[in-house]
Amino acid sequence: MTKEMGTTNTGTQGRYRALWIAATMIFAAALHTAKANAQGGGAPSDPQIVGIVVAADQIDIDYAKLAMSKTKNKQVTDFAQQMITDHSSVSKAVTGLAGKLSLSPEDSETSNSLKAQAQQMTQKLQGLQGKAFERAYIDNEVSYHQAVVNATKTVLVPSAQDAELKSALQGAVPLFEGHLQHAQRVQSAIEGGGQ
Repeated sequence: MTKEMGTTNTGTQGRYRALWIAATMIFAAALHTAKANAQGGGAPSDPQIVGIVVAADQIDIDYAKLAMSKTKNKQVTDFAQQMITDHSSVSKAVTGLAGKLSLSPEDSETSNSLKAQAQQMTQKLQGLQGKAFERAYIDNEVSYHQAVVNATKTVLVPSAQDAELKSALQGAVPLFEGHLQHAQRVQSAIEGGGQ
């Protein structure tokens, strides 16, 4: 069922679709900087990669906490709880590995851009309620995880200099792909009205 067929309130539908498109464009633009730097020889350093991963994890944890406070939809709540649990574990593991390798997370143009754009998305999400919030949140999660999987494979893994860091990033890809698939299932249920 398409969104057009499943929704009669086109104003709300247009609003959450605009948020989803904006989230995709914002995240893609932020990661484009990292990819362009990697292609131009200015690849992110290992400390910057750690900073990007920690920032991306925290952003998704914050989105999930917001979802937990705003929704009563069990599928959305279950998904959000998984994001908190899994991204907290990834962040802890990356921070632990960084400590072992004597790498302090460094801010970069990419991590700073991600944080600034996440603030904007959070403000937009905070202004939504009910099904409009749930749709916007889960649509954002789909686009966010598509971008995270792509950036990890095409920018972060190729740029990592330390073998352990590279291996950890490669090992996280299946987890992120699982998050994407879970988000897509919840998205389909919301679009189909199967809550």
